[in-house]
Amino acid sequence: MTDGDALAARTLALVDVPSVSRDEAAMVDAVRAQAAAGDAFELLDDEDTCLLYLPRTRRHGVPLVLFAGHLDTVPIAGNVPGRRADGVIHGRGSSDQKAGVAVMLQLQDDLAAGAIAAAIDAGFLYVGREEIDESALAPCLARHPALSDEVDLAIVTEPTDNALEIGCMGNLNARVTARGSAAHSARPWLGRNAVHDGIRALAAIADLPARDVEIDGLVFREVTNVTTIAGGVAPNVIPDRLVATVNVRYAPTHSPDEAEDRLRELLGRADVEVEVLSNAAGGPVAIAHPLAARLRDIGSLEVRPKQAWTPVAEFGQARIPAVNCGPGDPAFAHRDDEQVTEAALVAGYELFRGFLAAAP
Repeated sequence: MTDGDALAARTLALVDVPSVSRDEAAMVDAVRAQAAAGDAFELLDDEDTCLLYLPRTRRHGVPLVLFAGHLDTVPIAGNVPGRRADGVIHGRGSSDQKAGVAVMLQLQDDLAAGAIAAAIDAGFLYVGREEIDESALAPCLARHPALSDEVDLAIVTEPTDNALEIGCMGNLNARVTARGSAAHSARPWLGRNAVHDGIRALAAIADLPARDVEIDGLVFREVTNVTTIAGGVAPNVIPDRLVATVNVRYAPTHSPDEAEDRLRELLGRADVEVEVLSNAAGGPVAIAHPLAARLRDIGSLEVRPKQAWTPVAEFGQARIPAVNCGPGDPAFAHRDDEQVTEAALVAGYELFRGFLAAAP
């Protein structure tokens, strides 16, 4: 058993390093200072908020698993510095996902010290800017194309409460604009009400039920929502413009182009403009991968579909199978009361330790 107190202290120390997206330099320095290297690991990438460590010596015929975690957080909301009380670490990033990073660092330490008799080779990748649409992971993978052939499975330590979450949803954001012409609100027939036009167009989304897509026994729920809306300039002026943001979460069976086409079809009969702001593909469903099955069986893990987007998608685009599994509780991700239990940290560490040590 690992020292839960040490894991908790390490997690709290990471929480106390502010690392909001685009401002991760201090966190990169902190992880670099803690990550074991020496004779065991070689630092192959130290660029653009990325730290990539691979074993200096690879064993012939032994699989390579890459543990991956992001260093950035959403903005701080009075929850840094963190605190530790009654077996719980509180603070920004504690769940998403400095808990996962702390477990990765502990594994890397113990592997380097020979404290784990590993039957699998392990590498570690720490990346920034995951919480925004400027992820540092894809450029890092592009700098190291050989990883596609070397890595057998990536384990993304996103918060899953130590469950095994497979694949991930695609994520499309679009700006929808309805245009009209201004007039006095007492004489609306002299103008055209863009808000009314926009409401009619967006009704197709408001009335759209979730669509379930089953893949290998896992049910992904496709949902489309209006997430922001603005229009009008004054109470007595017919508005000449309405602007809304629409978010589409689509199953990994569909391509980004197919998701965009479906959105345009939904809005196609309305006189509105649709501008795609971002469109990230979903992640492949690797439930049948033998190493994913090994992880599931070692921990008797619950297996679920990943309803959100995660870097599993970027690994998939690089032809690297990947799954989500980490100690943070997704229910607390991004909340002002973000937290992780010490028990979850220990369970996550022991799960990965057992996974690495068990014979293939």
